Amino acid sequence: MPMNNQWQTELDFRLLRVLQLLLTHRSVSHVAGVLEHSQPSVSANLRKLREIFSDPLLVRSGARMVLTERGNDLVPVVEAMLETMRAVVRPEDFDPGASRRHLRVIAANCFNPFFLPALSQLIRERAPGMTVEYCAMRTDSELMQALEEGQIDLVIANWPTPPETLRYAPLMTTDIVCMVRPSHPLAHRPGLDMETYLTLSHLSPSPVAHALMSPIDGKLRALQLKRQIAVTVPEYTVAPLVLARTDLVFTTGRPFAEHLASSMSFRLLAAPPELGQMAFYMLWHERLQESGCNRWLRGLVREVAGGIESFGRDEARRTIGRRRSEAGRS
Repeated sequence: MPMNNQWQTELDFRLLRVLQLLLTHRSVSHVAGVLEHSQPSVSANLRKLREIFSDPLLVRSGARMVLTERGNDLVPVVEAMLETMRAVVRPEDFDPGASRRHLRVIAANCFNPFFLPALSQLIRERAPGMTVEYCAMRTDSELMQALEEGQIDLVIANWPTPPETLRYAPLMTTDIVCMVRPSHPLAHRPGLDMETYLTLSHLSPSPVAHALMSPIDGKLRALQLKRQIAVTVPEYTVAPLVLARTDLVFTTGRPFAEHLASSMSFRLLAAPPELGQMAFYMLWHERLQESGCNRWLRGLVREVAGGIESFGRDEARRTIGRRRSEAGRS
């Protein structure tokens, strides 16, 4: 017999659950005990279900209840419907070890040689079936569109001000230093004041189109100042190669400067105090807030950032120790 049109408005999740239990246990009293409802309440639900399906569903046969033909046909259908509804409302059950997803991440230039290798290592160790694509930074409007359309999963940035339209989580803050080669005329100085800083020629990894997103040029603009950028490089890893052969100044976060200086001979000078500190954070679209995969990825990024921040603190303590030792000998 055809189903009554009442099902369109009255067959909800709760009633489907009652129907599933009745079809399984074939006992009103047992179902009442499972649901901790009264027997009259379950009996009322059974009457309503019979009206909706235009079928008795359960009929008495001696001392027990048996399913009608229609009731028997409904058993697998109701199970499938409930499972589908549960999958819709419950959180995503994400298993990184079994995942074959393709991740797309945009990261600030300075992360390329230092942060991304560590992040890649964690992804390979914990989700060997996943692939990750590190994408080039985009303009503000292009970035928003890519996040909205699912082309990008996560952004790791260090702009002066994060966009208010995106989800945001701080990662770390670092001191800002200026890198120069040992033969630079100012290499002997402990730091630079703003007046001197603005007279020098600078090396930047930020394209002119992204100047406002630069943690240095964005801050300078807020101070109504502008530095002289003589050379812009497309890749962060090119910066130390150019710096080693010119008298340019390269301004970046301390952990990244320490990393570059560990393999090449550079002098690190304290940046003008007006530049403050460099802040790093994650950005993602609201559509991925509850994604199990995205939550997992954000956790990995926090883990890597914590290791870098710890490294930075250790380096700062070692630097202070060296300076005190040198002062004691002088």
